[in-house]
Amino acid sequence: MAKDYYGTLGISKNASAEEIKKAYRKLALKYHPDKNPGDKKAEDKFKEITEAYAVLSDAEKRKQYDQFGETGFHQRYSQEDIFRGFDVGDIFREFGFGTEDIFSHLFGGAGRGGVSGAGTRVRPRPLKGQDYSLNVALPFREAVKGGERRIEFRQNGQTHAVQVRIPPGVEPGSRLRLAGKGGPSPSGGPAGDLFLQVDVSPDPLFSREGQDLLVKVRVPFSGACLGTTVEVPTLEGTKRVKVPAGIQSGAKIRLKGFGVPAHKSRPQGDLYAVIEIAVPQELSDKQKELLEKLKKEGL
Repeated sequence: MAKDYYGTLGISKNASAEEIKKAYRKLALKYHPDKNPGDKKAEDKFKEITEAYAVLSDAEKRKQYDQFGETGFHQRYSQEDIFRGFDVGDIFREFGFGTEDIFSHLFGGAGRGGVSGAGTRVRPRPLKGQDYSLNVALPFREAVKGGERRIEFRQNGQTHAVQVRIPPGVEPGSRLRLAGKGGPSPSGGPAGDLFLQVDVSPDPLFSREGQDLLVKVRVPFSGACLGTTVEVPTLEGTKRVKVPAGIQSGAKIRLKGFGVPAHKSRPQGDLYAVIEIAVPQELSDKQKELLEKLKKEGL
């Protein structure tokens, strides 16, 4: 669940340091475990407001939270990082509450100035670099077959280029993650990631249903009645396919294994030729004569 620290304390994003402290004091007095013994909901609420205050009362942590948002902030700060160096003893002492074991009880020792266990000092974890996000449009056939693509983008006034492997069968709306291709860390930590939001352009011939492809194939009226053969487009060229006599418009002929390539747990798809009965808009005199005879025969 996303953590809106401002909402948790009931303050605006423009709140001053004094307003933040005042809001926390009010809520801490209400939900402090010493005042609500055995009340799990009050304890959980106290954890939430204390975490929010630990972040918003620290100028640097607040700046990071405002810049990167809830998700980006928690990629950079663990709970231990959030409570490192945090002290609200003066506030609790005003209420007459003890502070010696409160963080040990609620947060497993977090917040004790970076000391964990038997006095072992914990080093701050280097911050991860900023994640980047890009939209990338792929041609239909490239998305189906996969391949390699070079992508260039500008970030912070600089041009970056990355080589991306497109997995076969990538779908519209998919999100591809390129680990370590985002922004550099401000403190010597790991680089951020690059996320590609995939859009797929339509194809003039093919459409897709899961792992299967569909292509429309026109069959002459006589061929639909008597049976014939037609050339069916595939991703690799064309394939000659028999059309049985009496086939109806909208019927599908399956070409096994000619669909979306297999990838990881996804099986190889099939291609379906969707039959359309071709009705000519213009007829020669001879064709009209023959059709009149067929009409008399009930066809």
